[in-house]
Amino acid sequence: MRKIFSLLVCAYLLVGCSATHQAKVRERINDKKKVTKVDKKKKEEQLTATSKVSVTSEAISDYIEEYKNIAMENMATYGIPASIKLAQAILESGSGKGKLAKQANNHFGIKCQTVWSGEVIYHTDDAPDECFRKYNSALESFNDHSMFLTSRAYYSNLFKLEKGDYKSWAIGLKKAGYATDPNYPSKLISLIERYDLHKFDEMVITNEYKSSGKKYVASNVNQASFHEVIAGETLYRISLKYNISVEEIQRMNNLSGNTISVGQILKLK
Repeated sequence: MRKIFSLLVCAYLLVGCSATHQAKVRERINDKKKVTKVDKKKKEEQLTATSKVSVTSEAISDYIEEYKNIAMENMATYGIPASIKLAQAILESGSGKGKLAKQANNHFGIKCQTVWSGEVIYHTDDAPDECFRKYNSALESFNDHSMFLTSRAYYSNLFKLEKGDYKSWAIGLKKAGYATDPNYPSKLISLIERYDLHKFDEMVITNEYKSSGKKYVASNVNQASFHEVIAGETLYRISLKYNISVEEIQRMNNLSGNTISVGQILKLK
């Protein structure tokens, strides 16, 4: 009788152990599935501004690494937070993988408007076949974004904000009309906080980042000493071409305004 009882107890324990083991195995499998789903979600997301593309987090990180110094250089020069510039570029260009970025070097979705006299590209955004600016390089696009914001009165209130206040800048851009998407500020803030872009603002504010001048001039930018003005050119367009400010051109050529004439020789160095 004792032997039978012992055998029953052992059988019960074996069944219980087996069931427990199987339950743990199932739990581990489910956990792996959950992790896989989370990892996949973290690694890929859709950026839906002017370029509706899906990109991986690795692609976004690579983009940040490539353009962070240009963003900080622009912040030091123009006062636009590097975090805002990078977040806008990531969103608008699809981390450099959208149509405008690939075909026109346009990383900020800036449209032609009446002041643009350069090359253009047509792309459907708020309306079919809208006119967007086309640049010779990504650097030209980053610089034009800064000039675009600093030269228009409706963005002037942004420059009264603290340079490190990226949340107010994100909200202010939407209020000033940069984008029609009601979620534009939250998209920018989300990118800034998930990828720690605000650390680049701090590097400029605390002078940890030192401006390197010509280091960030694109390789295809002509570094001539002089430029002869041709029909249709403006100081603004010439400044983009050579990656120097309008003010520098005015200073080097003793110009009191923006008036230039065809055939005029401008000093650039």
